[in-house]
Amino acid sequence: MKTFKQRYKIKASKRKVWNALVNPKIIDKWGGGPSKMNDEVGFRFSLWKGTIFGKNVRVNKNNLLVQEWFGGKWDEPSVVTFKLSEKDGFTLLNLTHENVPNSEERELKKGWKVFYLNPLIKLVEKN
Repeated sequence: MKTFKQRYKIKASKRKVWNALVNPKIIDKWGGGPSKMNDEVGFRFSLWKGTIFGKNVRVNKNNLLVQEWFGGKWDEPSVVTFKLSEKDGFTLLNLTHENVPNSEERELKKGWKVFYLNPLIKLVEKN
């Protein structure tokens, strides 16, 4: 199993980035839908027509979201952590993805950038 980290600098408020991570109406706009999501601990979420699903395990609104993630037919969940901070008018998003199946590390690294966070960033920076 692998762990990797990615960092993003976003020209939008932390609140706006947070909402794009947890509000299903906004998630559907940047491409992760149809989605079921919120920012409550224990909530079972679903993204991309259910191909990605899991559970919120830790939430500190506007600051920290820790989720168990399943993609496909994994035997056990991976753990995704979004940590947000603000500095000089930017939101810094630190992503950590743990317990990633070895065979899927490369695809997931690319997927976070291409399909998840870059579209989210484009949306929040535009509006």
